[in-house]
Amino acid sequence: MPRPRSKGPLVAVLLIGFVVLGIATIGVVAATRDSSQAGDSGYSGYSSYTYSPEPTTTTSDSPTTADSTTRPSTSTTQAGPKAVIALGDNPIHSADLGAFDIAGCPLPAMDYSPAGQDQFLRAALPCVEAMWKPSFTKANLPYQPVELVMVTSQITNTCGSMGPDRTAMYCDGTIYWTPNHYANEQGTANPNHPGKYLGQLAHEYGHHVQWLSGILRASGEAQYEQGGWDTPAGLELNRRKELQATCFGGMTLAPLSHGAVPGDVISVALTDAGNRGDYPIYPNRDHGAPERNSAWVNHGFKNNNTSACNTWVAGAAEVS
Repeated sequence: MPRPRSKGPLVAVLLIGFVVLGIATIGVVAATRDSSQAGDSGYSGYSSYTYSPEPTTTTSDSPTTADSTTRPSTSTTQAGPKAVIALGDNPIHSADLGAFDIAGCPLPAMDYSPAGQDQFLRAALPCVEAMWKPSFTKANLPYQPVELVMVTSQITNTCGSMGPDRTAMYCDGTIYWTPNHYANEQGTANPNHPGKYLGQLAHEYGHHVQWLSGILRASGEAQYEQGGWDTPAGLELNRRKELQATCFGGMTLAPLSHGAVPGDVISVALTDAGNRGDYPIYPNRDHGAPERNSAWVNHGFKNNNTSACNTWVAGAAEVS
């Protein structure tokens, strides 16, 4: 997830620490966490969490005959597509994969209350799912819709604990959205606008793409091997992860810019993503500088190809 914007009267929430137990998933705005990997729309730390395996498609054929209750049954399990635990050479980076065009995406008028945000995001998600699912089929990777949870009080999930005052968090197939944080994240230089919400949703969904493909697990394992997320090598890996989610977010916005949603919503979404990242007030450089976030979200938007968002093979300066 991207970090919170450093504009207006917004006070950035920094969450602390992070203990990787073999896998990771955290979002992107700018708040800090506890100790590992998860998806926070802007953090410089991570909550500790237990990783859940990426989904796989399986079918089981069991006997349906009348005497099946009186004799041992035999079952055949047919494995479907499976996530690939790899980074730069993950099949999601294959050529000609991206967010596909859709006919339209009717969104309700934005109401900035928790219920209004929930309605807006749930109306946008089927559009996002329809744009991305074909690429998973082409890459022979598993697919499942993302879940959405509104966080208005302190909660605990498999990635740790979080409160309503932090930025959004992605964890094991679910986006945990904090509506009060986003409604309050505004000022004269950062007014509330539907584009901010769509842009942040796109970023968090970028983590879902990483989770389904196996990239999140691979990045968590790589950070563990480097001694933790908060080592210099671990932080660079984290920046690559977060900047890729930002790039995937730009890809999500590309088809929607062809008339599916108003142009000002797309414009604000891109600008907002480009204003998030590692400002000097954050103790750890785990999301990439705002300039890098701006570059990657626009790169994804202009190219709409997953191979263009392969931050794992980019030079160090591109993920600084």
